[in-house]
Amino acid sequence: MRFYQGQHKFYAGLDLHVKKMYLCVLDSQGNKVLHRNLNCDGASLKRALEPFLPDLVLGVECTFSWYWLADFCRQEKIPFVLGHALYMRAIHGGKAKNDKIDSEKIARLLRGGTFPLAYTYPQEMRATRDLLRRRCYFVGRRAELLAHLQNCFSQYNVPSPNVKMSRAVGRIELAKLFEPESVQRAVAADSSLAEALAKEIGQLERYLIQHAKLDDPLAYQLLQTIPGVGEILALVLLYEIHDMTRFESVGQFVSYCRLVACAQESAGKRLGTGGRKIGNGHLKWAFSEAACLLLRDSEIAKRWVDGWEKKYGSRGRALSRLAAELARAVYWMLRRKQPFDQARFFDDHHDDRPAGKEEIEA
Repeated sequence: MRFYQGQHKFYAGLDLHVKKMYLCVLDSQGNKVLHRNLNCDGASLKRALEPFLPDLVLGVECTFSWYWLADFCRQEKIPFVLGHALYMRAIHGGKAKNDKIDSEKIARLLRGGTFPLAYTYPQEMRATRDLLRRRCYFVGRRAELLAHLQNCFSQYNVPSPNVKMSRAVGRIELAKLFEPESVQRAVAADSSLAEALAKEIGQLERYLIQHAKLDDPLAYQLLQTIPGVGEILALVLLYEIHDMTRFESVGQFVSYCRLVACAQESAGKRLGTGGRKIGNGHLKWAFSEAACLLLRDSEIAKRWVDGWEKKYGSRGRALSRLAAELARAVYWMLRRKQPFDQARFFDDHHDDRPAGKEEIEA
C-alpha cells in the first residue's frame, strides 16, 4: 500500500457522485475552511477552489466517474490524487456515514499522509484501454451464446454436428436440426447474435492494433516475442500495464498482477493469506492465459511445469508459478527494452529458490 506524502497549504477532499459532489477543504493546521455540496461541473468546482490556489491538492476515491475530474485538474494545474477504493473502505469505519462526513474523512486522510493511492491512468491511452476492456466483454458474451448453442444439443438429445460452432459457416443449418419451432428460433437468435458480435469484435481488434502500434510500438512488439502471446494478448498487457516505470520493484508489479499470496500474521503466527482481490484482474487473467499458451508452444515449458507439479502436487499451482515468473520476465523486458529470451528464462528459474524479500513484502 502506498500513501500520498505531499505537503500543501490546503487539502481538498471530494466525495464524488454522478450529479453532485461534496467538497471539504482543510488548511495545513486541519481547520475546515470550506465544506459545501456542489454540482458536478468544472465551473462550480473552479469557483469553489479558486481562493485556495495555487498550493492545493485534490483527492477523490476511485469510482467510475473520476475521469472528467482528473482531466479538469490537469487542465487547471491542480495536483490530483486518486484513492484506492478497497483500502479506503477499510479505513472509513464510522457509526454515521454520508457525503458530508466522507468528504471530510478524505481530506483528513490526505492531510495526514494516510491517503492510499491508486493509479491515475493518463488521458492519452485511457479511452483505448476502456475500449479494449469492452472488446473483452463482447468476447465473453459471444462465448456464452456459443456455449448455449452447444447445450441445446445435449438438452434435446440431438446428435451434435461435426462442425466448429465458433465459425459462421458451421452455424448456418443448426436450427433445422431441431423439431420444435421455438427451439429453432432460439438457436437462430443465438447464431445471429454471435455473428453480429464476431463482426464487431473483428473491427474493434483492427482498430486497437492500429492504436497500439502508435501508442507504444516497441513495447507491443516486445510482448509478442513471448511464445504463445499474440496480438490480442499483447494488447491487454500493453494497455493494462501502461508504464512499467510506475512500479518501483518487480515484486510490486507481480503483486499488482495478483500473482503472489500476501501473508497475514499476528503475534508471530501465520493466519493465512489475503489481498487476492486487490490488484489488476485483467493482468491476472492475461498472465494466466500466457502461461497456458507458453505451455502449448514450448517443450521446455512443459518439462518445467511437470517438475513443479511433482513438487507441489498440483498442476494448477505449477501453472500459477509459471504465470508469476512470466510477469517477472515482462517487468524486466519492458524496463530494459529487451525481447523475451526463452533459454535464459528457464535457465534462471530451474532451481528451487524461495521468493525474494521484495516479493514477500509486496
